[in-house]
Amino acid sequence: MKVLFLKPAQAEVDDAVEWYDLQSRSLGTQFLDDLDRAVRRIVAYPLANTKMEEGLRRCLLSRFPYGIIYGVDSETIIVIAVAHLHREPRYWIGRRL
Repeated sequence: MKVLFLKPAQAEVDDAVEWYDLQSRSLGTQFLDDLDRAVRRIVAYPLANTKMEEGLRRCLLSRFPYGIIYGVDSETIIVIAVAHLHREPRYWIGRRL
């Protein structure tokens, strides 16, 4: 299955990596590793995660307080947000697949 990150979701990843790298060297890389593991879980079991809205699900990262908000469109997983769980909830609701 192919995975596509919308531009705002990719920007969220980039911002998180930058912030974590400022906190501690290699913490940004650890964030990316955790994100990669979560994406692999999504690819393996796309319908196994919590349903957030019609057609949207959320997969939590194991170590960091983030959730991947995504939809499944035939053979593509579309990531619409990589959302920090302690910030403005549901800000991503206006993003479309």
